[in-house]
Amino acid sequence: MRTLSLIAVTMCFFVVITGVAFGAAPIKVGIVDTYTGPALTYSQDVLDGFKLAIEEANKKGGVLGRKIEFVIRDDKFKPDIALTMAKDLILKEQVDIIIGTTNSAAALAISDFVKREKVPFIVTDSKSEKITGEKGHRYVFNANENTAMIGKATAIALAKRPYKRYFITGEDYEFGHACADGVWKNLKALKPDVQLIGQSWRKVGEADVVPYLTAVLQEKPDFVIHASGGSGVVNLLKTIKSTGFAQKVPSYQHNSTELAALAPLGMEAPEGIMGTSNYHFYFPATADNKAFVEKFRKAYKRYPRSTALYGYITGQFIVKGYEKAKKIDREKFIDALEGLAINTPVGKIEMRACDHQATLPMFFGVTKKASGYDFLIASEIVTIPGKDYVPSCEEVLKTRK
Repeated sequence: MRTLSLIAVTMCFFVVITGVAFGAAPIKVGIVDTYTGPALTYSQDVLDGFKLAIEEANKKGGVLGRKIEFVIRDDKFKPDIALTMAKDLILKEQVDIIIGTTNSAAALAISDFVKREKVPFIVTDSKSEKITGEKGHRYVFNANENTAMIGKATAIALAKRPYKRYFITGEDYEFGHACADGVWKNLKALKPDVQLIGQSWRKVGEADVVPYLTAVLQEKPDFVIHASGGSGVVNLLKTIKSTGFAQKVPSYQHNSTELAALAPLGMEAPEGIMGTSNYHFYFPATADNKAFVEKFRKAYKRYPRSTALYGYITGQFIVKGYEKAKKIDREKFIDALEGLAINTPVGKIEMRACDHQATLPMFFGVTKKASGYDFLIASEIVTIPGKDYVPSCEEVLKTRK
């Protein structure tokens, strides 16, 4: 596959973006992420979205007269390898910034290290709320949604629906529990009369989901909250379709409306599943989003997933941050990032000064077949602005020591 070949060639080497003559030393960005196994579905789009933003900047003359180069490291979804890679990039390659990670434990390990070394770290896809919550600090930023945000946005949408008796089922690990707990805690606060009639948890990656779904149906809930992650979402949707679960009880799963989950299943994905996502290539139908999709498709011959947005805005924040700092200096760059707002394919996004969390919008929709696509898309999309569902600064800072 072409994209895999690209990673093999670029791994551990500088990627030189051509097209501009530069005299000063480049700005060096180190990327630590997972480029082997199922996580590649997400990390490849992060990388390609980031490259798109950097290429755009370099073609316009770079930043403060310098081009941006980047070095890629594969952490193989292992926190210890991720930490080793980050140390190598900072101590040997002497990068100016670290970005990346899909694995939350890897993000937290790198975060601890960059805090000691005083190097900026922008997280692109790890979801733990600890990253900018209780473990947050001056040198770590988050350019995607976390589990606390997922929970609150989902609760806002579900609170407007008539369901009362809920059942939670998911994969037994931090992401699954954090998402489910976040949804339920916020939903109960918004709608006190809802009831949680049961929960069931399975091992991460467990292929046979049928027994769990069968047990859920026996409890006769009004609504089911699924809490799977990664490739588990695809397997869940496939099972929901094959068992007719969607016709028996309405349900929700984060990212079930996202391209990464729906494209692999084609027309075999189930209709009527509710889900949340930070990005759809067809929504919002604004000039900025259409332009981004066109550029991405021209460069990579495919539609961008939500992680492509994370990579792209990370590149934008780096470019705009240095422009605002007016100097290649780590501390001034951090000061510039705090409170910085940028125009993106999904509208204006701010990097909050209080906790270094990007305020992306969340889109709540329902899976549906649509003319012109050989996969399902999200319909009935409701936009939940970042200001409505990102936990307040007071809430976040209360968790920190």
